[in-house]
Amino acid sequence: MLFPQRRITASVVRPLRADRAEECARLHASGFAYPWSVEEIVSLIAGPTAIGSAALDPASNKMRGFALSRLAADEAEILTIAVDPAWRKYGVGRDLLRAHLGSVTLAGAKKIFLEVDANNAPALALYRRFQFVKVGERAGYYRRPDGQPATALIMRRDLA
Repeated sequence: MLFPQRRITASVVRPLRADRAEECARLHASGFAYPWSVEEIVSLIAGPTAIGSAALDPASNKMRGFALSRLAADEAEILTIAVDPAWRKYGVGRDLLRAHLGSVTLAGAKKIFLEVDANNAPALALYRRFQFVKVGERAGYYRRPDGQPATALIMRRDLA
């Protein structure tokens, strides 16, 4: 074979635990200009309304990605999703989001919201694939690495 292909094994998605906070912080820093600290992630995971999912390598148990949401009554908000750069474009985000939406639904959410940078084409494609629709926007909500403001799109998906 001239160009051997990387054999991809599907991620195993498990509930996110606080002992994974350092891995989460590393992944978050790889995808966001202003990443959360380990302490912030521990605090979010430990919150009584938190729902977290970790996409793990089935052989090494190394984290490929994570999603973290917060539940309020029958609504949830995705706070963040991050995928290791080495695993982007291999379906980790898709598998992670599918499992995470299942967990949020089991927790009682009837709809889920998120905010995403209007210029984040890969994230927008993923969310649209999962039937999220734009319901609003927040101008200047994010800061780009150069300090310039960026618009956040508010998206929603009905779960039940």
